[in-house]
Amino acid sequence: MTLNVSKQLLPIYDKPMIYYPLATLMQAGIQHILIICTARDLPLFQTLLGRGQQWGIHLEYAIQEQANGIAESLLIAEDFLAGHGCALVLGDNLFYGENLAQIWLDAASQHVGAHVFAYHVANPQDYGVVSLNQQGVVISIQEKPKAPKSQYAMPGLYFFDSQAVEYAKGIQPSSRGELEIVDVITQYMNTNQLTVSTLGRGVAWLDTGTPDALSEATQFVAAIEKRQGLKINCPEEVAFRQGWIDGSQLMKLAKPLLNSGYGEYLESLVRKQRRL
Repeated sequence: MTLNVSKQLLPIYDKPMIYYPLATLMQAGIQHILIICTARDLPLFQTLLGRGQQWGIHLEYAIQEQANGIAESLLIAEDFLAGHGCALVLGDNLFYGENLAQIWLDAASQHVGAHVFAYHVANPQDYGVVSLNQQGVVISIQEKPKAPKSQYAMPGLYFFDSQAVEYAKGIQPSSRGELEIVDVITQYMNTNQLTVSTLGRGVAWLDTGTPDALSEATQFVAAIEKRQGLKINCPEEVAFRQGWIDGSQLMKLAKPLLNSGYGEYLESLVRKQRRL
C-alpha cells in the first residue's frame, strides 16, 4: 500500500511506554520514524532502540530542549519531514482494540487535510475536546476546557498532510506557554480539511501521563495478555506480520529473551506460521 504519510514523529515523555506508540505507527505501515525526546533521554533511547533495523524500520532522533508544547514537534521535525505529511503520536498513549491497524492505515492514506480521533471519556476537561454535529462534522475544538462542549477527547494520535509545519509556524503560545496541537488542528477545521473518526466502545485508549494512569495501564495490559495469551503492541510481532522481518530474523530476536517468556512468545509466532 502506498502511503502519503512517509515520515512520522514520536515525542517521548515516558521511556517504559516507547514500544506501544512505536508499534502503533508500525501497524499503520510506517517505517520511517523520528523520536523526539529530551537531551537527557536521547542516549538511553539510542541504546535501547538503535536505528530500528532489527524491526525493519528506520529511526532517527531529535531533541526538544523544553516542554514547549506538542505542536513544537512539527517545527523540530521540519527538516526530517522535507515537505511530506506526517503522523504524530504521543509517547504515553496506548491503544488496544480490534481492527485498529486498518483504522490507522485508512487515516494514513488520506491525501489531504488532517485526521484525528474522538474517544468518549468521563473527564473531558483534562484533554483536548472535539464536538461533532449529528452529521459527524466537527463544530468546535477546545483545549482542556472548564466547561466541555462534549464528552469526546482527542487521543494523542494525529495524521497531518504537508501543511502541518506551516500551520505550526503560525500559532502563538497559549496561556500555558505552550504551542498547542489543538491550534494546528483548528486551522484544518477552519478550512474544512479535518476528518474525525470516533473510536467506539470496543477500543481502549489509555493516556499514561500520570503515575496512577500508568499503574492502571499496567494492570490492563497484564490482564488482557494473561487472558488471551497474546501480546499487546509487540513491535517484533508487528514487524513479522508486516513482512519487514522473516521467521529466521524473529527467532534471532527471540533467542536472548527466552528466559523472560517474551522470547518464547516470539518463537511461538514462527511455529504457528510454519504450521499453516
